[in-house]
Amino acid sequence: MSSRNNPFDELERIFERLSREFSDASRSWKWNEPSMPWMGEESMAVDLVEHDDHFIVAVDLPGFEREDVEVSVTDHMLRIDAKRERETEDKDSQYIRHERRHKTEQRSISLPDAVDPENVTARMKNGVLTVTLPKIETDEARSIDIE
Repeated sequence: MSSRNNPFDELERIFERLSREFSDASRSWKWNEPSMPWMGEESMAVDLVEHDDHFIVAVDLPGFEREDVEVSVTDHMLRIDAKRERETEDKDSQYIRHERRHKTEQRSISLPDAVDPENVTARMKNGVLTVTLPKIETDEARSIDIE
């Protein structure tokens, strides 16, 4: 009696492997972002810290220079745009591996309280952008007499 392999066994193994890999990859997706949940950890990593009178936002931007980054702010939203131009390629060289590329990243961060856009400061050191956003002082709630 000849023992023949079932041709569908190999297909089943392939589908199981794809399912496992898809499941592993989907764990890093950021479903709470408004768009592009598949970007996972490649997106800008952000820390937002609240102090009494200001917020501090730290953003990882490895490989970007200060000139590559734009920061804009409204009273409740911080937007960061980072763009790295493609380096000119040497026409006489033949690449064995060419993985570095032009890269553009952007991120909008909703702030829990209003901030003063005129007094926001930003600095960048070692690929980490730190933005300090002073809160706008609000008048304390006052009691209203009901007639």
